[in-house]
Amino acid sequence: MLSARSVIGSTLAELGETHPNLWVLTPDIGATLVEFRDKYPDRFLDVGLAEQVCVGIAAGLAYDGNIPVVSGMLPFLSMRALEQVRTDVCYPNLPVKIIGTHGGLVGNGGSTHYAVEDLALMCALTNMTVTSVGDPLMVGEVIRQSMSMTGPIYIRLAVGKKDMVLYEPGQHEVRIGKGITAREGTDLTIFTHGTTVAQALQAADALAEEGVSARVVDMWTLKPIDEDLILRCAEETRGRFVVLEDHLAYGGLATRIADVVADRGIHLSAFERLGIPQVYAGFGEDEQLRDKHGYGLPATIDAVRRTVAAS
Repeated sequence: MLSARSVIGSTLAELGETHPNLWVLTPDIGATLVEFRDKYPDRFLDVGLAEQVCVGIAAGLAYDGNIPVVSGMLPFLSMRALEQVRTDVCYPNLPVKIIGTHGGLVGNGGSTHYAVEDLALMCALTNMTVTSVGDPLMVGEVIRQSMSMTGPIYIRLAVGKKDMVLYEPGQHEVRIGKGITAREGTDLTIFTHGTTVAQALQAADALAEEGVSARVVDMWTLKPIDEDLILRCAEETRGRFVVLEDHLAYGGLATRIADVVADRGIHLSAFERLGIPQVYAGFGEDEQLRDKHGYGLPATIDAVRRTVAAS
């Protein structure tokens, strides 16, 4: 286990030395940014609980040739500040990095504090790159790559305090716009991202004992999505897809993949989407809420069984 927030803080402090135009801003969520704040106080700004203001100032700094990073809670950065993200950042295609926590049903904060529509909203915005990172060790590399981007990027994390390390360092190439095959398999593909990657791998392990060979793809970049990988998985895993995500079942990764399948004329034998139904999820630990709303580990295993049996 590792804290993604700590990785964010140390990475930004490191990059502050090599990028003298790097600014870090936060709407009162700056506890893990202390290292950057202490080293570069003139390039750190806490605006208080005002996400719209934070994004607007970041846009102004970008207009002046700077690289602004906005770090906060995604339920509010994706919804309360949506107009500023769309008009102030995406419209002029500015290199603002929006990185934050509480993506999905994590944190036990109730429906006001869950970002469950955020990926649908961000994917709809012109010029926005959209990511959902499950492995804390990947976060630093994604931030480093984003420094050379000319447009905005959205980096989604879970709570960011105790995150499961999924991959050995150097095990996979981490490149924005490309998915990661976390586990090979031939009978079907489970596409996932963020916190549910670990659950998909657990499901694949359990199913292997039944003789089912499940491929797990960490599609951590939702936009631009890795169309070639989707096509290859359709060809190599018998046209059987299960999409698992900690987001509304419609509007997120499953919808992005369904669009590729339709647009590219890909024939599938079976397709199941597992995610949050059209409900306000309520309180509870994330694992309990996934089980309650039909996309926990047992539901994932059952969906794979149905997918394999359907064709």
